[in-house]
Amino acid sequence: MALMPAADVEITAGLVRSLLSAQLPALAGERLELVANGWDNAVYRLGSTRAVRLPRREAAAHLAIHEQRWLPDYAHRSPVPVPAPLFAGRPAAGYPWHWSVVPWFAGVSAARLAPADREPAAGELAAFLTAIHVPAPDEAPVNPVRGVPLAERSSVVLERLADTARYPEAARLRKLWAEALAAPPHAGPPLWLHGDLHPANVLFRAAGEGPAGLAAVIDFGDLGAGDPAVDLAVAWLMFDDDGREGFIAACGARGADWERAKGWALVLATAMLSNSDDNPVLHETGGFALRQLLA
Repeated sequence: MALMPAADVEITAGLVRSLLSAQLPALAGERLELVANGWDNAVYRLGSTRAVRLPRREAAAHLAIHEQRWLPDYAHRSPVPVPAPLFAGRPAAGYPWHWSVVPWFAGVSAARLAPADREPAAGELAAFLTAIHVPAPDEAPVNPVRGVPLAERSSVVLERLADTARYPEAARLRKLWAEALAAPPHAGPPLWLHGDLHPANVLFRAAGEGPAGLAAVIDFGDLGAGDPAVDLAVAWLMFDDDGREGFIAACGARGADWERAKGWALVLATAMLSNSDDNPVLHETGGFALRQLLA
């Protein structure tokens, strides 16, 4: 069984309360509820309007610092709410890494919606990407596994596809991968990226919470500068044929970008399928993307 990466530090409500007591005592008495325990971060809801986001692995600890440094700039550009940190926490109480208090966004995860119900957000999601995909400064972080040239991810993709029990259509997927590798590379300067755009990181407004549409885009731990095709891969991770057609038209990217985006969809889908037997949401997201790529 292929499982999510194990935590390097056990994160409990008691630890979170200790960190708050030491650094943000005004909020230390608020109700805490564990709402997410992902590959890289644990998230506790804090009261009704905030959340605490804490790295659970050393390999991801630096990503919290990137969010604290750069996500406020994203928030200024984005037409969709994003969780720019409200407070930048420091190591304390035996916890070794930086952590953040962020806004809590009420909404429904797109991963819980049928593809047809996601389709109305295609234009909004395209507008979000158009707004954040601007040239990044020289000091911008570069994520070694997101937004890099596709060839740098080839060995891991082919290794995953060697598991033909998990990927019975491996031959077709290798052909798709070869076509993506042959696409012209990103032309122009590195652009700011979300880096991990898939349905579990997109929130829709709940019924009765205002007009239908996006409530927020969350989880910017993989932000950095590079090829925007990694974000355009959401066309296959999020939408079926009808929604994808509207999304692609609204984005206005050139043809080579979409060929590389197909490759990135394969990178992300196989990462989910090969490492999420204990996470049904990510496992199904990866399976959905492969079905769309093969359709």
